[in-house]
Amino acid sequence: MDIRGTAILDTHAEAFTGRYARLVVTAIDAHWVEAAVRAATGYATSVIGCDCEAGVDRILSASETTDGRLGAAILFFAFTTKKLAGGVANRVGQCVLTCPTTACFNDLPDSAENIPLGDWIRYFGDGFESTGQGAGGRESDGWRIPVMDGEFVVDAVAGVEQGVGGGNLVLHATTQAAGMAAAQRAAGALTELSGIITPFPGGVCRSGSKVGSRYTNLIASTDETYCPTLRDEVSSQLVAGAACAYEIVINGVDLAAVRGAMRTAVEAAAGPEVLAIGARSFSGKLGKHRIRLHELFAGP
Repeated sequence: MDIRGTAILDTHAEAFTGRYARLVVTAIDAHWVEAAVRAATGYATSVIGCDCEAGVDRILSASETTDGRLGAAILFFAFTTKKLAGGVANRVGQCVLTCPTTACFNDLPDSAENIPLGDWIRYFGDGFESTGQGAGGRESDGWRIPVMDGEFVVDAVAGVEQGVGGGNLVLHATTQAAGMAAAQRAAGALTELSGIITPFPGGVCRSGSKVGSRYTNLIASTDETYCPTLRDEVSSQLVAGAACAYEIVINGVDLAAVRGAMRTAVEAAAGPEVLAIGARSFSGKLGKHRIRLHELFAGP
């Protein structure tokens, strides 16, 4: 299979089932929305070493938010609800509560499983917090916490639903410059989609991990088979002529969202000097979902 001269390898990505929360953060203007989001999604690239994986789902206009202000929808992912609860509460408490003019609302339905949000963050009010309107204007489902520029309004709980993490692509390029350009095309195209995030810096990972390590204190380490400097020392998985590889990792609200995002990324990345696009699997050690690249293009 070939797209604009780029071979699409007959392989599959191994993705896993996890849990996600979707929150909406609002603020008085775009500057403070961005500041809150940047802080709340920092150090959230991989559950290998972070409390969760997080990123911006999409930017919201004032007409799309609970309180009629500019905002952003953020997705948070973890393997379990318990892990997700700690990551979400800590990030909102440390990074959104502290950011000037912000508010924070749950963006999943009442039918979803839930985890404490304002019910935990309210303790920062030290007894001066009060119940108030949360998302949708419902009474007593949110908290109003006194802060130095007024009040921080936050929903009592955040919804949790089942999602899919670890959808991935590997771009094999002739040079680092060509690989970066292709990766940026892919990551840029994915910012137009909703229901997915690419948690690594700029949406791109240069240190794709494998399960396990020769060091007993690590659960994962860099996959040496994609490192060009080790081509002569290991059983390399780089295609012939490739001097660089970049990985695009995608988490989504469901399998369809991840599959659609992978197809979009392939179409955006393919082109001159991108020799091949493949994906990474882990012998079933990571997850149950097998996303075959050729099948992404089987339908319309």
